[in-house]
Amino acid sequence: MRGTLKTAALEHYFPLLAVEHDCILSKNAEVTVAYRAVLPELFTLTAADYEARHGAWLTATRVRPDDTHVH
Repeated sequence: MRGTLKTAALEHYFPLLAVEHDCILSKNAEVTVAYRAVLPELFTLTAADYEARHGAWLTATRVRPDDTHVH
């Protein structure tokens, strides 16, 4: 007896509309953008470098629009 594999499109389970300009657009009018953070090796930053990176991260999270989530 042969087993049958039931397949479905990803759009059936997730409300995906399209992928445009490296952004995922959903049918619920949500936009998803992914970024890659490249971090230096552990204990290689000076105190000033660490403070500069920390300040840049705080600024980036403060200027984001409302209803924006960071994971």
